[in-house]
Amino acid sequence: MLSVIAITFITLFASFIGTISGFGLSTIMLPTLLLFFPFAQVVLLVSIIHWVHGGLNTLLFREGINWHLFAYFGIPGMITTVLGARLLGIESKQLLPLLGLFLIVYSLLLFLAPKFQLPHNRLMCVVGGSLSGFFAGIFGMRGTVRSMFLTAFNLPKVVYLATTSIISFSVDSTRLLVYVFEGINLNESLWWGMFFFVPASFIGAYTGRYFVHKIPTKYFRTIIAVFLLLVGVRLLVFPT
Repeated sequence: MLSVIAITFITLFASFIGTISGFGLSTIMLPTLLLFFPFAQVVLLVSIIHWVHGGLNTLLFREGINWHLFAYFGIPGMITTVLGARLLGIESKQLLPLLGLFLIVYSLLLFLAPKFQLPHNRLMCVVGGSLSGFFAGIFGMRGTVRSMFLTAFNLPKVVYLATTSIISFSVDSTRLLVYVFEGINLNESLWWGMFFFVPASFIGAYTGRYFVHKIPTKYFRTIIAVFLLLVGVRLLVFPT
């Protein structure tokens, strides 16, 4: 019961800060939970919460979906997420250092090139979707990779939200099926905890929207970048 309460507060905090900073829930929640819980279970847990989010947002913003962009970005992501999700069955001690390296490179990129932008064309769509899907499958983290590619298209806010939501929902649906097929599961208390985790994620996101224009995003992004760097070093040097 103690772990359920702890995860509920972590979910609430991660969703709140993720909304303000623009990172998203999984970027903060997943590295935090990895310090206390097994790798595969953390990825599955965060994936389910993220899947519910993606499904709801897809319904809310469905009229703004850019199907052309989904075809070039989302479908490659659905294909490569299968490969990434299959690799999740590997012993976690082999994957954790790789995740640590990924977090280190990502955090350094935030420091050194915060305004870096990629060219927008079909090739970049396919490459971005493929990388995003793979990282989603193996690490449960792909929001930054996806945003790095899609923000180059300067989409209207509603179109961006709708398109990223259906991409997320499609990729999450695909990788969750693979996780189930691979036999990855949660213990009973965590399944019951979903009745608390999912509402907490929505409360955090809803509350964060009221502060998103009041608190300078750059401060949160800097703090989170430092946190991800420290977690990355820890996972790379001392995988558990």
